[in-house]
Amino acid sequence: MAKHSKPRAGSLAYAPRKRAKKETPRIHSWVYSEEPNILGFAGYKAGMTNVIAIDHRKNSPTYNLEIFIPVTILETPPISVAAIRFYKKGYNGLETYTDVFADNLSDDIKRRINTGKKKSNPDKKLAEIEKKLDEISDIRLIVYTHPKLTSLPKKVSDIMEMGIGGNLNEKFKYAKEKLGKNISISEVFRENQFVDVTAVTKGKGFQGVIKRFGVKIQPRKAGKGRRHIGTGGAWYPARKLWREPLPGQMGYHTRTEYNKVIMQIGEDGSTVIPEGGFLRYGNIKGEYVMIKGSVPGPCKRLIRLTQPRRPREAENFEIIHVNLSSKQK
Repeated sequence: MAKHSKPRAGSLAYAPRKRAKKETPRIHSWVYSEEPNILGFAGYKAGMTNVIAIDHRKNSPTYNLEIFIPVTILETPPISVAAIRFYKKGYNGLETYTDVFADNLSDDIKRRINTGKKKSNPDKKLAEIEKKLDEISDIRLIVYTHPKLTSLPKKVSDIMEMGIGGNLNEKFKYAKEKLGKNISISEVFRENQFVDVTAVTKGKGFQGVIKRFGVKIQPRKAGKGRRHIGTGGAWYPARKLWREPLPGQMGYHTRTEYNKVIMQIGEDGSTVIPEGGFLRYGNIKGEYVMIKGSVPGPCKRLIRLTQPRRPREAENFEIIHVNLSSKQK
C-alpha cells in the first residue's frame, strides 16, 4: 500500500507573523564601508516592465547573448538631510548623544520632528561636538523624502535614519558637509551594482492555514469542513505549539531581499514610462532606478536600498531595449 505522507508546508523562518509597525522600514544593521558616503537611499515603487539586455557575465551560459530580464522601476527623487544624530556607548548598546538640526527645515518637517523650543545655531553646536568627538561612538543622518516631486497622491515625507561610511572623523566631515542639502541616487549607487532591498510586503489580511501555510485540503468526506489542519496536536501538552499552522495575519511584513542588481540609473523618467503610465502609479517625473527582478511591496510603497550585506562581484548587463508597451491591459 502506498505511503500517504507530505512534508510540512510553510516556512517558519519568520515568527511571529505580525503586521509591520510602520510602512517606513527600519534598518537594524549598516554595512561597514571605507568610503565616507551615505550607505542607503529610498524611492517609491512605480511598477514593472522588461528589457532586452546583452549578458556580459563571463561565466554565464548566456554570455554575449541577448536575454529577456524583468525589471522593477523605482522613482527616486533626491532625499534631504534634516539632522545629524550622534551616538555614544551606553549600558545596553548605542544611546543617542545629541541631534544637530539644519536651519533650513520646512514647517512640515518641523511639525513632525521635535527640534526643541529654542532655535539653535548648527555651526556652533557642531564646533562644540567636534571638541568632544572622542566621546562619540557613531554618526548617522536623519533624512526625509520628497513625495511631492513624484506622481504619488502622498504629500507627507518619509523620515528615516541613514548610516555613513568611513571612520569617525570622515563621518563627521561628510555629515557636516551634507547637513541641510539634497543627496541624489547617483551619488550613492552605480549601475550594475548589488544592493539589498528592504520594504513592507503587500498585505493580505487575516487568512486561513490553506493559503497562509499551504496545508493540504482534507478529503471530501472529512468532518467539520475541508480547509483546516488535520489535527490540533497532542492532548499533552494541552496547548497550541508555535510550529503548528494556524490562521492569522498574512502579508504586510518587513522583508529584505539580498543582492538585487541595479540595471540602470537615469535622470529622465520618460525613457522608461510605458504607454499610458504605470498602472495605479502614473508617470515618473524625475530620477529613477531600474532593479533586476521584483522587489517587495505593491506600487507606491516606499522601498529602501542599502549597501549589500553579502557582497558579490558586480554583474554586467548592457540594456539595448526597454519594453514601453501599455500596462493598462
